[in-house]
Amino acid sequence: MSAIAEIRAAAFDLDGTLVDSIPDLASSANAMRVSLGMGELPRDTVQSYVGDGIGVLVHRALTDDYHGQADETLWQQGFTAFVKHYGANIANATRPYPHTETGLELLKTLGIPLAVVTNKSEVLAVKLLKELNLDRYFSLVVGGDTLPEKKPAPEPLRHAAEVLGVSCGQMLMVGDSRNDILAAKAAGCPSAGVTFGYGDMAELSRDDATRPNLVIRSLPEIYEHLRPHLPANA
Repeated sequence: MSAIAEIRAAAFDLDGTLVDSIPDLASSANAMRVSLGMGELPRDTVQSYVGDGIGVLVHRALTDDYHGQADETLWQQGFTAFVKHYGANIANATRPYPHTETGLELLKTLGIPLAVVTNKSEVLAVKLLKELNLDRYFSLVVGGDTLPEKKPAPEPLRHAAEVLGVSCGQMLMVGDSRNDILAAKAAGCPSAGVTFGYGDMAELSRDDATRPNLVIRSLPEIYEHLRPHLPANA
């Protein structure tokens, strides 16, 4: 765990890592489909479509296909309907995972800056964090549309590290998905994979390309790993 010894900042994915947002994402996806004369999708199906931003989610939900591409007119109609519904209902049933706030509080006591790096649009990510009173923990929010590239590209993590004033090797990326681990490896960030999110961390850990440096069952475990390595005055 030598990489963990160098950590001086941490970045977190949002959906599937800090919060369980599937109930509201599924509700909005189905409201969009119904408004366009389509039937509803099972929640598990919508969950399998999450992780690459709302624009991609709309394509997948409209076509009911992970690799699907709706035609431009239909996508525009769907995207408008989805964002309108989701923006108004973003925190109806979305809640932080158990121990999320405890973990963040513990990390703040170590004096390290925290960021959110998500593929959700920046405006919606900020809105959700505020609605759930989680925004107070973070110095920075990088959304999927903040920069020209989003995860699994390394640019969002490189940007976050620069803003937080640390090297990429000193910033831990915490996430639940393939995109999170790939982005961390591409940026040169150590990574922690959570077992409670939407990704299959056991499966990801079997592949060198997507194996995180650390696998955790709750956010407070990060504190336990970092505390022995930080300076006494941190």
